Amino acid sequence: MKKETKCIQSGYQPKNGESRMIPIIQSTTFKYDTSEDMGKLFDLQAEGYFYTRLQNPTNDMVAAKICDLEGGSAAMLTSSGQAATFLAVFNIATAGDHVIASSAIYGGSFNLFNVTMRKMGIDFTFVDPDCSDEELEAAFQPNTKCVFGETIANPSLVVFDIERFAKAAHAHGVPLIIDNTFATPINCRPFEWGADIVTHSTTKYMDGHDVAVGGCIVDSGHFDWMAHADTFPGLTTPDESYHGITYAEQFGQAGAYITKATAQLMRDLGPIQSPQNAFYLNLGLESLAVRMPRHCQNAQTVAEFLEKHPMVAWVNYPGLKSNKYYERAKKYMPDGSCGVISFGVKGGRQAAEEFMKHLKVAMIATHVADAHTCVLHPASSTHRQLSDEELIACGVTPDLIRLSCGIENVDDIIDDLHQALAKIQ
Repeated sequence: MKKETKCIQSGYQPKNGESRMIPIIQSTTFKYDTSEDMGKLFDLQAEGYFYTRLQNPTNDMVAAKICDLEGGSAAMLTSSGQAATFLAVFNIATAGDHVIASSAIYGGSFNLFNVTMRKMGIDFTFVDPDCSDEELEAAFQPNTKCVFGETIANPSLVVFDIERFAKAAHAHGVPLIIDNTFATPINCRPFEWGADIVTHSTTKYMDGHDVAVGGCIVDSGHFDWMAHADTFPGLTTPDESYHGITYAEQFGQAGAYITKATAQLMRDLGPIQSPQNAFYLNLGLESLAVRMPRHCQNAQTVAEFLEKHPMVAWVNYPGLKSNKYYERAKKYMPDGSCGVISFGVKGGRQAAEEFMKHLKVAMIATHVADAHTCVLHPASSTHRQLSDEELIACGVTPDLIRLSCGIENVDDIIDDLHQALAKIQ
């Protein structure tokens, strides 16, 4: 099936007389006739459900849809995108291990790696996504367990060279994990370019309507864990916390990674997505293939308008021919990248703040990537504690405005930007 059909059909096929929509199994527990029946579930010898902290039928149906869209072998939903990022890495890297990550990633992910997971004993090396081959090679260590990057970085909009980093990771016998939130599988399928694991903040375009926080992890099923058994003992040696199961042996290359993440990490940490949120997510997924082209078309038109406006100092959008990542974006995302633009207004911080006051269609919000057009001025909100010098040092200029183009009529978005810019001239 094509991606548009998968958005509607994948994950759940009702039988005769069953609910047309994915049912919400709003239950924490599940009943069995005998202890033997339940015992088989605990031993992972049978399929089924016993406690929603680990798995839930509604969640698994929605995860199966995302898995199909990405072209993966197995997937799981999580309570948030942050939880997905954490579990994806922690599933294969523990105390004493090392991870390579792009320096151009979402600030929350950077802090998760650089602060919280360092406290857990995992070391991180952050590399410029445009680093030389020599710099990338030098980042690898004997205890490196994976490489992490974002298809399109939030908010810098750096387009990650997936194929290049995948080859480097595989040369060192480790997987590449890609956060595909901004592109979604509608515009990019990282597995086709060598990535091994994909994560999503489903809160963004997949949900698309500001109603449900969530995340997802998808395994490609391509990485051969047993071929690198010494590097990944958590997958290739018995798990004494789960009846001595060796995940890679019992569930094979296609199922080991997600089974371990479910049976071990979700069991112990519990960041499960609620079945109600999974139901909302599925509603968003059904229209994803229709919405993403509109987001991209609107963003392209708006970016071209901003690039020509006399009050705009600069514009950053991968779809612009003047953009540093234009050719790379065309390679990985020929049908469009995302709906997020960053730009600066002439006059610096003060002019940017004044501009924001006059917007009527675009709403000021910390969110991005949903049906509504929204804007954020980091210097006066998320980064307001920093001086102009400190802002520049961390890559957020005082004049930077992040604009997430929704699916409204693009003329209304442009008219709104035009009238707000006119008031600061």
